[in-house]
Amino acid sequence: MDQLRQSLLDAPIIEKGDYEYFVHPISDGVPMLKPGLLREIVIKIIRKADLEDVDKIVTPAAMGIHISTAVSLMTDIPLVVIRKREYGLDGEVSLHQQTGYSEGDMFINDVNEGDRVLVLDDVLSTGGTMKAVLDALDHIGADVVDTVAIIKKAGPNELDDTDHHVKTLINVTVEDGEVVIVDEHGDD
Repeated sequence: MDQLRQSLLDAPIIEKGDYEYFVHPISDGVPMLKPGLLREIVIKIIRKADLEDVDKIVTPAAMGIHISTAVSLMTDIPLVVIRKREYGLDGEVSLHQQTGYSEGDMFINDVNEGDRVLVLDDVLSTGGTMKAVLDALDHIGADVVDTVAIIKKAGPNELDDTDHHVKTLINVTVEDGEVVIVDEHGDD
């Protein structure tokens, strides 16, 4: 995880209200995402995630899409994107997500009761988006086989008092305007 670690240490920090936010190619698309970094992350996800009998990869838009697409291409597991736009298609399920700096509705299609899914996302910070996604999948009756976030911003989050467990590739915190690596191997 040398490239991911270094890219996080080099990430600029901006403030959104009281929230210190790191700007990173995985979570923001800037600075540019180099293929070697994406490849390193995808290989680590494939090694860490339980992919046995997974029917679908599920990811919230927008910053989980590039990671999940690459994992889908490498594993031949179909991809479902949870969108911020409602289309009103049959079986569409809505969920409300709230993060440290935004909130809104998202919509799931093509996930059905009994589907075995892998949930992938770029960052686990406040846990608002991930909790909303996992709760919606539970409501649908999908079997969440595994859940992986690339980067975890260490500290309390909305999943702490739930039965949901999220594997991560690397855990960081932001202190005095800099990213600090808390656990370079993440959570298993």
